[in-house]
Amino acid sequence: MSDENRLPGELPPERPSKGAERGADGAPDEPGTEPGTESVTEPGEGAAGDTAGGDGLTGRQRLRKALWPPRASRAQLIVALLLFVLGLGLAIQVRSTSENSALRGARHEDLVRILDELDDRTKRLEDEKQELQGQRTELENSSDQAEEARKQTRKKEQQLGVLAGTVAAEGPGIQLTIRDEGGAVEADMLLDTVQELRAAGAEAIEVNGVRVVASTYFSDSGGGVRVDGRKVGQPYRFQVIGKPQDLEPALNIPGGVVQTLKKEQATVDVARSGKITVDALRSAKRPDYARSSSS
Repeated sequence: MSDENRLPGELPPERPSKGAERGADGAPDEPGTEPGTESVTEPGEGAAGDTAGGDGLTGRQRLRKALWPPRASRAQLIVALLLFVLGLGLAIQVRSTSENSALRGARHEDLVRILDELDDRTKRLEDEKQELQGQRTELENSSDQAEEARKQTRKKEQQLGVLAGTVAAEGPGIQLTIRDEGGAVEADMLLDTVQELRAAGAEAIEVNGVRVVASTYFSDSGGGVRVDGRKVGQPYRFQVIGKPQDLEPALNIPGGVVQTLKKEQATVDVARSGKITVDALRSAKRPDYARSSSS
C-alpha cells in the first residue's frame, strides 16, 4: 500500500527482513519458527508431522499411548477367564476322545484279532453258563434232589478242603529240596519260595510235614526256621502240587528263588513228579470275627 493510500494516522506495514523471508535452502520459513531454524519431526512423519489435536504428540506416539499400558475392565477380565476355561475344557475333551478311540487307527489284522478274542471269551462264558444250567437240570430232574444236592456239596467241599488244608491231596507237581550247611537261609527266603510257587499256580504245599495255607507264617528261631510256630530242620523239603511245566521254570528264572539261594551257598534240587502227595492236615479253625455275608 502506497503512502498516498494510507489513512491518516495509519502506520506503514513492516517489511520482513531479507534473511527472515527465506531459509538457508531458499524455501520460505514456516510461520512461528525462528529465522534460520528447522523443525524436527519423527522418523517417517511428514514434514508438517501429525500434531493434530493440540496435545503435541505424533500419531505413532498417541497409538503407543493408547495400547500400553493395557487397560481392562472387570467385565473384560471375567470374559477372558471364562474363555480360557472353555478352551481348556475343549482341549481336554478332544484329548480324551482321541485316547479312547484308539481303535480308529488300528490295523485290519489287529481288529480281527480283537474280535477273535472277544468271541473266545464269549464262548467260554457260554460254556460256563451251559454247565451251570446242566447242574440245575440235574437237580430238577433227579428223582432224589436232596441226594444230588448233597453230592455236589461234597464235591465243592473237597475242592475247598484242599485249599484250606483240611483234606489230603495228590497230583502232579515237584519236589523241592534246599540244603543249607552254612545256615545262611532265613525265614524270609523260604517265604519268598512259597510266594513264587503260589504265583506259578501251586494248589497245595507242604514243608517238612507242615501244611502251608493262607495263614502260614515263617519266623527265624535260633539258627533255624519255624513254620507256624513249629521248628523245622534241614534239609527243607517242599512237596508241591501243580503243573510241573509252570512250577519248575518259575523257580529257575534269572534272579529267582534258586539263584538267590545259591548265592547263599545253599544247594537246591528241583525234581518233577507225576504224583505228589500232600497229606499233612490242618484243623478247621472257626474265625473269631468274620462271618458269611450271604443271607
